Amino acid sequence: MADPLIAVTGATGAVGGRVAARLAEAGAHQRLIVRDAARAPTHARAEVRQVPGYAAGAEMRVALHGVDTLFLVPGEEAHDRVDQHRTAIDAAVAAGVRHIVYLSFFAAAPDATFTLARDHWHTEEHVRAGPSAWTFLRMNLYIDFLPAMVLPDGVMRGPAGDGRVSAILRDDVAAAASVVLTTTGHEARAYDLTGRESFSLAQAAELMTRLTGRRIRFEDESDEEAFASRAGYGAPDYMVRGWVSTYQAIRDGSLERVRPDFGELVGREPATLAEYLQEHPRALDHVTR
Repeated sequence: MADPLIAVTGATGAVGGRVAARLAEAGAHQRLIVRDAARAPTHARAEVRQVPGYAAGAEMRVALHGVDTLFLVPGEEAHDRVDQHRTAIDAAVAAGVRHIVYLSFFAAAPDATFTLARDHWHTEEHVRAGPSAWTFLRMNLYIDFLPAMVLPDGVMRGPAGDGRVSAILRDDVAAAASVVLTTTGHEARAYDLTGRESFSLAQAAELMTRLTGRRIRFEDESDEEAFASRAGYGAPDYMVRGWVSTYQAIRDGSLERVRPDFGELVGREPATLAEYLQEHPRALDHVTR
């Protein structure tokens, strides 16, 4: 198919925005699906369509008309997120989208320890059940989110124990996505996107201390302590469970495996936490100690 039209959702966000920029660099014809057109990035050969959200099925169908491939970034955490995803997927099918590339999560399963990974599994199942070709990019936790897990007192707290995580940089997720969106042969494939090493949060804290000069430490919590320490945030229960179960998934090994899929797609090794910190020495500037 000559010059296919690629739709990118979440193009004002951290991953969707990076993917849109990479597609623009590759000269791709794309359509950016955003909730606020005023915030959409400006790229050559990029159209913009404003849709209030994934739950707006009719608007999504109109916005996706004529699209060949859809890069579907998961919606914001919500109690009905899976229903929103299903509506967006159905709209894509109704609009004639040939290929859906969904940004899923590592070890997505109906009984995943990380509760929000269950949303991704149900979304994958809905895509599989439809007539469109599919590809799933199953990202691990983000390397560049780890500094944000450190509180201003320099402590990263959670029930992760000595478990390990093979985190990956958001830029690397976008690099893999852009390859899948601009080359062929990825239909009916699920790619596990991990970093090239796994590490415990205590090891991450030690590395952050050494490379940034901030005093960072990891404090293991019991499950009860973790829920109690987050009870005052005012967040709904499903969101608190998601936060806590992220650490629990590290503890039980769900996020530990290192997979070669990124290198096979992109042709280079993914970045490490050390490399990220060396390039972003101010990533821990919010720590006051």
